Amino acid sequence: MFHIGRPVFVVAAFGTLFAATVMSAAAADTAALERGKYIFDASGCANCHTDRAKKGPLLGGGAAIKTPFGTFYGPNISPHPERGIGKWSEAQFIRAMRKGVSPGGRHYYPAFPYASFTLMTDGDLKDLKAYIFSLPPIDRQSPKQELGFPYNIRAGVWLWKTLYLEEGPYKSKADKSAEWNRGAYLVEALTHCGECHTPRTALGGMKRSLWLAGNAQGPDNERIPNITPDSGTGIGKWSLEEIIDSLETGTLPDGDEFGSLMADVVTHGTAKLTAADRRAIAVYLKALPAIQRSLPKPTK
Repeated sequence: MFHIGRPVFVVAAFGTLFAATVMSAAAADTAALERGKYIFDASGCANCHTDRAKKGPLLGGGAAIKTPFGTFYGPNISPHPERGIGKWSEAQFIRAMRKGVSPGGRHYYPAFPYASFTLMTDGDLKDLKAYIFSLPPIDRQSPKQELGFPYNIRAGVWLWKTLYLEEGPYKSKADKSAEWNRGAYLVEALTHCGECHTPRTALGGMKRSLWLAGNAQGPDNERIPNITPDSGTGIGKWSLEEIIDSLETGTLPDGDEFGSLMADVVTHGTAKLTAADRRAIAVYLKALPAIQRSLPKPTK
């Protein structure tokens, strides 16, 4: 009886172990997708890659981004195998986000904010890819960029990278708190605040000496405010709680509302962060060097 029953016991035990393994893998996949969606929202992927003005499909591309260098259109980054990025491997996805290089070896224009996304951890990038690839594929051709000379010469992006791209991932500062470092990671990498709030050089690189001190000519020719803790020209008079509340509700301390680009950032991004992450962003911003800088009028 012992020898007859033993194979049955082994098969049953193996079946239980297999089922537990499958359940564990499924739970891990679900957790990765949940983390990926959090990163997706924090990074504002949908803001540039979804044409909300025309009620376009999620990540189907087409959103126009007007800059002093021309008009860029967010491409289709849905998991469609031909129109989107559905054939990209994990390594190719990480390479694009960290180095600004396509699977075919082309240099991406830095309107794609890989100069910030490069700071993301490998784990966050993998989870982000997993989430994007769980979304519906969109069969829609990406519009062509509308750039004048010499910005339409893509080879020049290589030179731009040698001047302005510092590859990540983010390295924590040992002399700063865990909360400050989390805030730095969120601001500098995920939410990429510097891409809009920092003025640019003639070649389009961020002026690091004026980090987050405002940009007179941001996307769509908007004036993007100084968010350093300068009391006169920045947000130095805002309390920690007021910064946190504005990131959640889109309401300014004076009762006004964020408009245009920042309204989208809050609605589709910072409002979806945890309270702890919004606080970390506020802690980081309050600790920045205060830069007194009034913004000049944008050029036409």
